Amino acid sequence: MKLKLSVCLLALALSLPALSLEAALPKSVNNEDLPTLSNVVAPVMPAIVNIEAKNSDLSLAQAGEVNNNESENSHNNDENSNDDQGSPPRRQQGEKGISIGSGVVIDPLKGYIITNCHLVNKSNTFTVTLSDGRRFKARLVGKDAASDVAVLQIKASNLSTIPIANSDQLHVGDFVLAIGNPYGLDQTVTSGIVSALRRSDLGIEGYEDFIQTDASINPGNSGGALINLKGELVGINTAILAPSGGNVGIGFAIPSNMAKTVANQLIQYGKVDRGIVGIMMQTLTPELADAFHDPSVKGAIITMVNPLSPADKAGLKLGDVITAVNGQSVGSASQVKNSIGLLRSGSDVSLNLLRNGQPLVIKLVSANPANYQNQVANQDPFFFGAVLQNYDTIVPSYGHVKGVQIIDLSESTPTWQAGLRPGDIILSVANKPVTNTDELAKNSITTNKTLLVSILRDSGAGFFLLKR
Repeated sequence: MKLKLSVCLLALALSLPALSLEAALPKSVNNEDLPTLSNVVAPVMPAIVNIEAKNSDLSLAQAGEVNNNESENSHNNDENSNDDQGSPPRRQQGEKGISIGSGVVIDPLKGYIITNCHLVNKSNTFTVTLSDGRRFKARLVGKDAASDVAVLQIKASNLSTIPIANSDQLHVGDFVLAIGNPYGLDQTVTSGIVSALRRSDLGIEGYEDFIQTDASINPGNSGGALINLKGELVGINTAILAPSGGNVGIGFAIPSNMAKTVANQLIQYGKVDRGIVGIMMQTLTPELADAFHDPSVKGAIITMVNPLSPADKAGLKLGDVITAVNGQSVGSASQVKNSIGLLRSGSDVSLNLLRNGQPLVIKLVSANPANYQNQVANQDPFFFGAVLQNYDTIVPSYGHVKGVQIIDLSESTPTWQAGLRPGDIILSVANKPVTNTDELAKNSITTNKTLLVSILRDSGAGFFLLKR
């Protein structure tokens, strides 16, 4: 009986006119249209491109060797973070020596494409493939490793772009779509929500203010678009947290505001010239805020002001709490660093502070790091680059010792090159005893090109000659 029924049904099916899948599926249920994001995705897709980057100076054998080494050490170099912090989606190998990722057209008339720096960092030949199949050689306009942003340029007509949204208006819970080329699968769309905002201190990049999303991001998505439901660019996909080596639903994107600011500098100047103000900070935790008798305050507390820096000249002090930079509220030291780091040297900086509980606004101009270092070196030619502290303690076999101890030291300084090392205790300079940093600075002032220094090190003492 079942066999006869099956045959009858098959015969009936064969006798009916062929129906398309589209006609067979309902477009609405209970007179309501089925939800779809196709109207959001369709206009955006042509602006997402595939990028192949390779180093043409390497042979295929050399390139393969480089890639193998990178793969084995992917959690132990500057470009990739460790498993506990997150593994950026670096590359998908189609051929040896080729990195494959994504990019977003941000200027269709001039052919500018924004992508990730880690995708193009070690390459000199770039090929861009558009959604319509056209392929173009690209020129590297500029790259910035600290923010992981790079800009390429192609000469092509009829390019599409994406409107860029104000990423500061994003909220946790907003729906987003990630578009790119994961594992070489062109024009792939995944969906999710904004899981968190302003993620920092992940150790992935130097300047971090990430959008966290659960929209699937995988190798090859690097440089692709994170868009909102208006079809606007809100971020550039750049990293994933991957303790098991694959996507676990925790991805990170560079906010569009940061990416756009860096890209504009790269287009205009070819590089990012960050200014400094000369402070060290830490995030004001609730415990620290309570210790400063204002538990409701959020921001970054200044832990050091560098001598001769813009901050020093403007009057910033140890213990000042920064609550806003150029009118934008900040809640952590990372946010202060990002806000200042996006400004070019010579930019005006307005800092809202709390000093002893009283509000204060201090304005300064950020300095070029090289110029500042030269200024400090000219002021203190022998000990610049050294971190020093007063030393006053009882030392076995030496008794009561007063001097200046070297805490940290850069290898490029005259102090290091003369043979001094962290831990050494400076007892005299130019045959004059020093018992604190003020005396050291005073006795080091000389027009001579050399300075005689005596130090105490472990169980011995000796003289060193510092040269300008």
